[in-house]
Amino acid sequence: MKRNSLTTAVVAGIAGVAGFAGLANAVDLNPDGLGQVLIYPYYTVNKSQDSLFSVVNTTGIGKAVKVRFLEGYNSREVLDFNLFLSPHDVWVARVSQTADDGGAAVFTDDKSCTSPTIPAGGVPFVTAGFDGTGQDPDSGIPIPADDGPTDITRTREGYLELITMGDIPAGSPLAADITHSSSSTPNGGTPPDCSQSTLDADAPVSVVAPTSGGLFGAGTIVNVGEGTFFGYNADAIDGFTEIALYHGTESLQPSLQDANNPSQVTAPGTIARAFLFINGQLVTADYGFGVDAVSAVLMTDTLYNEYFVSADFGANTDWIVTFPTKRFYVDDTLYSRAPALPFAEAFHAPGESNVTVGITLYDREEGHTTRQGGFSPPVGTQPSSLPYEVNVISFLTDTSAGAPSGVFGSLLRPNINPYGVDGWVQLDLFSGDGTHYLPGGVSPVLGAVTLNGLPATGYYGYNIINVNAQPGSLANYGGLFRHRANRSCAAGGQAPCS
Repeated sequence: MKRNSLTTAVVAGIAGVAGFAGLANAVDLNPDGLGQVLIYPYYTVNKSQDSLFSVVNTTGIGKAVKVRFLEGYNSREVLDFNLFLSPHDVWVARVSQTADDGGAAVFTDDKSCTSPTIPAGGVPFVTAGFDGTGQDPDSGIPIPADDGPTDITRTREGYLELITMGDIPAGSPLAADITHSSSSTPNGGTPPDCSQSTLDADAPVSVVAPTSGGLFGAGTIVNVGEGTFFGYNADAIDGFTEIALYHGTESLQPSLQDANNPSQVTAPGTIARAFLFINGQLVTADYGFGVDAVSAVLMTDTLYNEYFVSADFGANTDWIVTFPTKRFYVDDTLYSRAPALPFAEAFHAPGESNVTVGITLYDREEGHTTRQGGFSPPVGTQPSSLPYEVNVISFLTDTSAGAPSGVFGSLLRPNINPYGVDGWVQLDLFSGDGTHYLPGGVSPVLGAVTLNGLPATGYYGYNIINVNAQPGSLANYGGLFRHRANRSCAAGGQAPCS
């Protein structure tokens, strides 16, 4: 066995014994679902749907968490606030539409502390992050518009990220403020002081460097009228930070750019280390930009999943394909190095940043076809592209312009004309236009590391309507299944990682 392969195998073996995330404080996508950062790939209020979210603190220490909702075109922020979780606490909320032709708002009757407080009537999402009317509260600099739509309906679908800003020590004033009073009645305990002034005053001196993650979350898209329910687990990124990242409630920080683990990195000029498995081997890579370490653990060269569109079953399929870090590489009005790899095109009018992909469909009996030209009808300027931060790929035979997707009613909708009524798709995120790779990684074992593809997450959702059910009975069925993925990389030039 080669020395590099032996070293990697030994490290991977240690990781298996000690626990992958526990080997060292490096950015990783925790397969067990616990982490410092949670990414919920999709929310929507289209089709009169509600999106429900929960986050659970599994630890015995309180957490200060940034909650950020981002719209689906370009991940411009539509709402954020600070959430304070006491030990073993749970917070739940829902996102619902404000009107059929309006935007979205967040509602909660949960007793956990937020700053600002969320009133009973909810808090509407806003357009200031993308329409040119907002400003960065930290610097006072105006936030420029981004060439996408500027009306309130842009807030109707997107995704959610939660970033742990710090642990809250037991016995601190903040811990006392946010800890629920004991109660013999289920859900009866309430924190003694959730006022914004108290939370903001206590937090800067009470939050310490986070030494643990321990958060998990779930999302659900529900249509009460149609009787559909689609639930999924949030992606959990662990080892995100070794230092406190606390910012006040009006700040746009922290973000995924703030990944850091300075005690672990060894390559000069780097700030964050990433761990990921490729073909069963542990790859370690250090990066000069924190967001690159986050992108690294989400990189995939190919996504795989199924589809089902049989008219006999009233079946429809949508794929959610979300790029949680894309904005840092394509939004050239906010980030100085954009456009940058692994994405090739800056965000531009009428609201897109295209990445060309390859599409191969297989039916259930080994038949297959490659879609030359890809999606239909053509989206923007490139017919085989995914143009948005959140892409809801539909599998419709009716591809009339402007038609919403079949399951979630999305307008962020590239379409794949299905091959038969059921089968699976291989979505190539690497080959495409030849520019989908993440350079800049430095491995202590392999040297220079380049990861192929794009940083992606998401799932396949299908819905079936049983027209043969008993008269007067509602018979909707559905399910969600996480995408399967392949990873690949090159080290020391063009040689595959090994």
